[in-house]
Amino acid sequence: MELKNKVFKKPWPYWVGGIVLGLLNILLLFTTGAAWKVTTSFLYLGAGFLEIIGVNPSEWHYFSAYDNQLKHGETYFNNSLILMSAAMVLGSLLSVLLASQFKFKKLKNKKQFVFALIGGILMGYGTRLSFGCNIGAYFSAIPSLSLHGWVFGIFMFVGAWIGSKILFKYIL
Repeated sequence: MELKNKVFKKPWPYWVGGIVLGLLNILLLFTTGAAWKVTTSFLYLGAGFLEIIGVNPSEWHYFSAYDNQLKHGETYFNNSLILMSAAMVLGSLLSVLLASQFKFKKLKNKKQFVFALIGGILMGYGTRLSFGCNIGAYFSAIPSLSLHGWVFGIFMFVGAWIGSKILFKYIL
């Protein structure tokens, strides 16, 4: 019971979480041959839904570029990126369920909803402009000592600090 509480109920120290995430990233790299990506899978989901209603996204420049083409036999709904993101969502759900932390939170007001919606749209648009997200930058670019990852990391911290100031002053 003590081990269960230590592993599943109580928060891990940051350094343990960092080591576990690093090892999982190495495992992912060896098993799939690709770095950790998240936002591209959401793009593929959207493209899959467009395909269902008759739009053909595979003709678009973005999807015809070499890096964004699906491998032989893959579909927008059945590819390694979708499986990886689904595993991440299910793993996150499992962790909050095991820690007895799952609960729905009610929005405080409509303003909070509007700001969340605008923020989500801007983040999604930004990930396509920058060809990635913070997970890709932190788990792929920074460990490979790429300059763009370090620039991203610095500005991400600055942006998060400014955003939290705005959030607490005007929204919450």
